[in-house]
Amino acid sequence: MKRLIMCEGPNELAVMRILIEHEKLIFGEDDLIGLTPFHARQITGSAQVRTELNIYPGNDVLVMRVGDVQNEKLKIPVDYRKKIYGIEKYCTKPELEMLLIIAEGLVSEFEKVKSTVSPKEFAKKYIRTGRSKYDNSTLFYKDYFGDRPDLLAETIKEYKRIKKTHRKDELYLADLLKESYKTK
Repeated sequence: MKRLIMCEGPNELAVMRILIEHEKLIFGEDDLIGLTPFHARQITGSAQVRTELNIYPGNDVLVMRVGDVQNEKLKIPVDYRKKIYGIEKYCTKPELEMLLIIAEGLVSEFEKVKSTVSPKEFAKKYIRTGRSKYDNSTLFYKDYFGDRPDLLAETIKEYKRIKKTHRKDELYLADLLKESYKTK
């Protein structure tokens, strides 16, 4: 089996790359189509994804979608229907910024204002790395978590613990962590 990771945005892609690079997941880059995750919402919208699927000879591809908006149905082109045997959704609702809020120990402060302030707005006001304020950039995620992959894994695990439920067809990133990082 090969996995095709399709990330909703560049920040999800950065998080997945950090986890893969530091071997925090139950699979490695050798298990991935093209040896990497992709920034793509749909197969048809990404020439890179289509190329990698065309190169791969097997019919055992598991598509793994990562993002906070999971209501868009994945359209599988006819050419790839025999290659793809399953689709899994890994949800980061309400927003990926929750990982930063958790890492900074600001969950209780965010809970007080979450009805009027989004996680993104909260992060822009309160989250920093070094001298940089959070700016919703991929570089910020790389700077914040890049050399602290254990912190990233722990915040993903904590997110699952405090979030408790998603829709029944959605999984957590924590479900992909190696056993030592999974929520008990």
